[in-house]
Amino acid sequence: MTTALLTVTDVSKRFRGLTAVDRISFEVAPGEIFAVIGPNGAGKTTLFNMIAGVIACDEGAISFDGARIERERPDRIAWRGVGRTFQIVRPFPALSVEDNVMVGALLRSHHLDAALEITHAVLRQLDLFDKRLHLASTLTLPDRKRLEVARALATQPKLLLLDEVMAGLRPTETDRMVGILKEINRTSGVTILLIEHVMRAVMALASRILVLHHGARIAEGAPNEVVRDPAVITSYLGAEAL
Repeated sequence: MTTALLTVTDVSKRFRGLTAVDRISFEVAPGEIFAVIGPNGAGKTTLFNMIAGVIACDEGAISFDGARIERERPDRIAWRGVGRTFQIVRPFPALSVEDNVMVGALLRSHHLDAALEITHAVLRQLDLFDKRLHLASTLTLPDRKRLEVARALATQPKLLLLDEVMAGLRPTETDRMVGILKEINRTSGVTILLIEHVMRAVMALASRILVLHHGARIAEGAPNEVVRDPAVITSYLGAEAL
């Protein structure tokens, strides 16, 4: 039996009496692409923030690669091998695309030549190499989305947390991002945990889906099973999903 790379056990988070995440448990296997979906306010980003160490959980445990991380700082969690993106894409606008990604690469490579080699490899993976000298402020939204993934990937993570990287993209750009993420997962073996509202992307990428509603788990399983779950249809997808 494969040992889970990430194990979340009975994790809860409250904000002034509001329960944002309510006793959530799940596991993500090495090399898996696992999706978390649900309506706005379901607790998805709060869950990500706890895994990444941005906020501490009130209850429960989070284990990554065999070690407990729920009380560790974000920089230590990143060093252990958890990379993440953010819903609101905020590159360093006055820096080039290359330098933005170099910031991530320098987490593990303290020599500039080695960091530059990692940076160029990541930029090729994200179809951004030809724009490496452009200022980040000049990029289109699809390019900024890919830059956000590139910055996280440059830290050489074992687990990549992707927070709505397809939001705002046209269908052709969504398909392009899906293809890139599949290739990264296939060639690099990077485990991916994603929050996403674009169901065409979720269905194309994920082997399993966790559905949250009002901070609670309402379904978990294979994509084809989850999208037919009555509770998921009622709370999130709507009848037109069938």
